[in-house]
Amino acid sequence: MDIAPITVDASATSVRNDRERARYAALGAFALVAGIWIVWLAAFALGWNMDALGLRPRDPHALLGILTAPFVHASFEHLMSNTLPLGLLSAFALYAYPRAMRYALPWIWIVSGFGVWLWARPSLHVGISGVVHGLMFFLFLIGLFRRDRLGVSIALAVFFLYGGMTLTILPREENVSFEYHLAGAIAGAIAALAFYRLDPLPPRKRYSWEDEEDDVVHAEHPHDAFDRSQFEPQRPQDVPVLWDGPPPRDVGGDNVVAFPSRRGGNGPTLH
Repeated sequence: MDIAPITVDASATSVRNDRERARYAALGAFALVAGIWIVWLAAFALGWNMDALGLRPRDPHALLGILTAPFVHASFEHLMSNTLPLGLLSAFALYAYPRAMRYALPWIWIVSGFGVWLWARPSLHVGISGVVHGLMFFLFLIGLFRRDRLGVSIALAVFFLYGGMTLTILPREENVSFEYHLAGAIAGAIAALAFYRLDPLPPRKRYSWEDEEDDVVHAEHPHDAFDRSQFEPQRPQDVPVLWDGPPPRDVGGDNVVAFPSRRGGNGPTLH
């Protein structure tokens, strides 16, 4: 089932479609965040060791961590720091780009994990921050690629809220996996470039004056034609000059302006 498209007119149908899209985005974002929390709470309550689900670079036995590492968090603070941006960014993406999000989220999830497994430092990498960085870069760039009003608005809002993520793709803290952030950002940028055409552009509202002809609207009879040029201002070269100044003197047969002579004879001139 496809999501109802965005419409222009504020009719009952457009309001119903908008509510459907908002409900779909809210439920999808809630399900994603709830899944992360359920796994962490179950592991905490049952005393599971989640290190086995983490991602260890270049370890063939840890390839499963590409799928499971985003569910693992080192602490409650780590989980909390990822909850709000994950929910907000995923809701934005599901509302504005429901079709593209179906491909972008799995792509970011898998490609970011594979990038970490391929070239990251030999350590245990856990957390969903790589996916969060991918969603941020995805939303920012897809708005610039599409250039529609909704996409640009979301891109500006996302950059205003989480633009600092552009700095965390660089190594800053020893215990922070910047490799996961960088791999997620690259995956999100690729997803924006690859999937930005999947969702149709919202229609642009057209006003009545845009349907009128630019110069002349011809009626059925020539004498009924309406000439809009009568309301246009004149060109600068057609505007009469109101004052040209005093007429120049005729000195020596040439039209020149005679300057008054200096007192005391011909002195030097200054340039």
